Amino acid sequence: MIAKSDMPTINEKTAEGLKPEGVPYRVLVVDDSMFIAKQLGQIFSSEGFEIADTAADGAQGVEKYKASHPNIDLVTLDITMPVMDGVTALEKILEFDKNANIIMVSALGKEDVVKKCLLMGAKSYIVKPLDRKKVLERVVSVLKR
Repeated sequence: MIAKSDMPTINEKTAEGLKPEGVPYRVLVVDDSMFIAKQLGQIFSSEGFEIADTAADGAQGVEKYKASHPNIDLVTLDITMPVMDGVTALEKILEFDKNANIIMVSALGKEDVVKKCLLMGAKSYIVKPLDRKKVLERVVSVLKR
């Protein structure tokens, strides 16, 4: 039987979801779509990120961010949600923590709203439908700044 130690490590790379000290980055996923939240969770988990929590609307997202602060490294925030939209949640999280790493998640055609969010302090954005490679590129670029 071949053990993992017998295999060459030519393609081995460090998981993107780990901090330099080897601890996972903690992510809060805020999205009213269970499908998108699950998809983001799978992308993050596959790279070693830890899903700290999920929220189904902006109000829950703000609450959970405040409750877990400062142990959240990144928030993905959907723009269109019930109860409180992503723009308002972005504003409230940034009022609480001006250094929060927030990436907006939006459907195509919301470019004007995304620009507003970036001007308000969001660090980046991800467009639906989700592309694993692009999600990880944006997330890593925000976390490694």
